[in-house]
Amino acid sequence: MPHEERTYRRWPNSELCSFEVRVEESDLCISADRMLSHLAETALRSIRRTLEEYIQRDPAFATALEPRDPSHDAPDVVRQMAAAARSYGVGPMAAVAGAVAQYVGQTLLSETRQVIVENGGDIFLRSSRPRVSAIFAGASPLSGQLGIRISRLDQDIGLCTSSGTVGPSLSFGHADAAIVLATSAILADAAATALGNRVRKPEDIAPALETLRGTEGILGAAAIVGDQLGAWGEIEFVPISRSDRS
Repeated sequence: MPHEERTYRRWPNSELCSFEVRVEESDLCISADRMLSHLAETALRSIRRTLEEYIQRDPAFATALEPRDPSHDAPDVVRQMAAAARSYGVGPMAAVAGAVAQYVGQTLLSETRQVIVENGGDIFLRSSRPRVSAIFAGASPLSGQLGIRISRLDQDIGLCTSSGTVGPSLSFGHADAAIVLATSAILADAAATALGNRVRKPEDIAPALETLRGTEGILGAAAIVGDQLGAWGEIEFVPISRSDRS
């Protein structure tokens, strides 16, 4: 499919060094203490090769819309994706963007204390200062007007978004944004997909969010449909302007 211009990438404003890395359809926006584009590309190629080689052996892993058990000798990342997907009743590829972001980010942490890896709206980060991530929710009037403050410092965090109205990813819902904050980007990605699948109209927001409450590893969640918004947990909304998105 043609490359989709990701205009929200014009929003970041921070002290970190930002760069993009692309390998085939993978398109990452990365911020770190210094330029690490070569290491990031090497890591991206490695995780893509690992997943592609496994899918060659188990093609149904790439197309399953329900949980699928991996083979006994599957790579660790495949096992993590399958486990996260099973927790939320979705197919394992629902966690692939988060898995790629997390693998690349954790690789870069060998050379930087702080890193933010964004992969199509799915984010892995570790930061020594609070960060605000702007919310991109398509045509919703809340898109670009609110951000989520991430205050957990010096630990791995996943912040992932699923949408039924934005982007090419499959969703059975109609949420403009279904957002999950978790201790793992793999977990956050699978959970965001499940949340998005359950939100078809504003009245679905509250009950859909309740399905994630109390789940191990999930720190908070939010959903947006049009001008309606709901959230729980460590989701701290802050108003933002185009000059201070970061």
